[in-house]
Amino acid sequence: MKKTDVSNYDHYMKVVDCQQACPAHTPVPEYIRLIADKRYTDAYMLNWQSNVFPGVLGRVCDRPCEPACRRGRVEEEPVAICRLKRVTADYKDDITERLPKVPSENNGKHIALIGAGPASLTVARDLLPLGYRISIFDRDFKGGGMMRSQIPAFRLPETVLDEEIDYILNMGAETHFGTPITSLHKLLQSNYDAIFVGTGAPKGRALNIPGYEEAKAQIAIGIDWLSNVSFGHNDSAPKRVVVLGGGNTAMDCCRTAKRLGATDVKVIVRSSYEAMKASPWEKEDAKAESIDIIVNHTPKEFVIENGKLKGVLFDEVESFYDRGGKRVLKNTGKTLLAECDLVLVAIGQDTSFPWIERDIGLDFNDWDQPCLNDATLQSSIEKVFFGGDAAYGPENIITAVAHGHKAAISIDLFCQGKTPTKRPDSKFNLVSQKMGMHEWSYTNIIDHDNRNLVPHISWEEAVKELATEVELGFDEKLALEEASRCLNCDVQTVFTESTCIECSACEDICPTDCINFIADIKDTNTPEQELLKGKLKVDKATDEQDYFISDNLKTGNIMVKDEDMCLHCGLCAERCPTGAWDMQKLTLDNIEATIK
Repeated sequence: MKKTDVSNYDHYMKVVDCQQACPAHTPVPEYIRLIADKRYTDAYMLNWQSNVFPGVLGRVCDRPCEPACRRGRVEEEPVAICRLKRVTADYKDDITERLPKVPSENNGKHIALIGAGPASLTVARDLLPLGYRISIFDRDFKGGGMMRSQIPAFRLPETVLDEEIDYILNMGAETHFGTPITSLHKLLQSNYDAIFVGTGAPKGRALNIPGYEEAKAQIAIGIDWLSNVSFGHNDSAPKRVVVLGGGNTAMDCCRTAKRLGATDVKVIVRSSYEAMKASPWEKEDAKAESIDIIVNHTPKEFVIENGKLKGVLFDEVESFYDRGGKRVLKNTGKTLLAECDLVLVAIGQDTSFPWIERDIGLDFNDWDQPCLNDATLQSSIEKVFFGGDAAYGPENIITAVAHGHKAAISIDLFCQGKTPTKRPDSKFNLVSQKMGMHEWSYTNIIDHDNRNLVPHISWEEAVKELATEVELGFDEKLALEEASRCLNCDVQTVFTESTCIECSACEDICPTDCINFIADIKDTNTPEQELLKGKLKVDKATDEQDYFISDNLKTGNIMVKDEDMCLHCGLCAERCPTGAWDMQKLTLDNIEATIK
């Protein structure tokens, strides 16, 4: 069989499931170890290098890292990676002196950033230390984009948002807030060396069903309504509110409405509860606040009585999957009238570029999104780049940050006259963690510890002010307990064929039976999963991880380790009499360059 290529970091980084799953590739196990050592400021700065907004994302991230967490192989719940990120922000010292220094003279290149959301701010963070002059334009009077306008203060305090935005703006970015861009053509005539578009997906979808025109005064687009609340234009809600939609915006709408005075709040969605797009914890928080979530109902019409909205009429549906795997809704014949005074529509968002002329050479696809080079985020106008929701439609903050890093590299190469597709890469290093025959510099005991729950304030306290943060975060005791649950997956099992004597001691001691010594299979073309099926002690459960396959050993056999099952406990390295196995920590010197 073909030996696993470990000449670059790709194999090793994929093994660190949480880091690989994070769009910005935040080195999760390393910052959790720093928390365990009470080095909170160091942990914060490690986060800041990759995800830029640790305090923000420690509260509102979509957490793609957590479903990937290897702790799920041991027990039901992953490590609370997201909330540990918040710990770094809550317990850090002043980091001002640790921020990158910006050159006193710029490099002569001037970049315009359109929109002041997470993608644009990340571009600014990356380019300012390189000497670029940065001008940020936004129609709102404060930076943050959707982080400010669409996430309620009870989930994300304004002080946290302002602090982390100011770290970037104070590096020397020129801000033009309250200044909407009305013409890309005009901007292109200005003296900018490159333009980055990070305007998000600001257009909420309307629901044009019968009765809409008559009821328009009592219907609002969810993201617009939240924005008006955020900027102080809305400070109350009527008693009866119906929210249409099942995503995180819908959850924010219903919880905000209740804080603004609504007493009867219903979220009504056409899918099942399990199929709702909202994050599980967002649904749980809404239910904890006694908000009624009604599933399997699709809106039929806005019911008008005496010229005013009476409520929304729904058809009850049941869903099933056809032979092609497509979900189909079928009416049951039952209906539901949800009486209300206000309807908040949160059924999706779209990009919107009315300010980009369609005759200037910038190509759009059938969904009215810009045609981009996926590797560089460069548009058909070579000096114009896109990122965040403006690039491919609604995603999340951490994806916008990853786009910002990717675009910053592209813009830097472009401004140097280089080809943006010829991108830098990250160097990697593996450092042994051995401190003795049976001692490692990291904790490797696989205890069965349940995930710690984040404390919340009472509902009575939560509703006193709209901006009262609901989650309290971990105190130091809970933080240290939760940090201890990390399995340190970035400490890799490194195998050296030349010192292996094939005694099988590692096979015997492995708690998950993931190590196998088998006869070589003289086939380098057939997929490994097919070749190895039935030949290992335990067949691969999923294809999420690769195998680690050694070169031929002295007997001609090979060693095969299932990376998906390995717990990085180090028992193989402790048991090996010749040191053929070692536990070595993976480090990368340029995380941004790993974002492909």
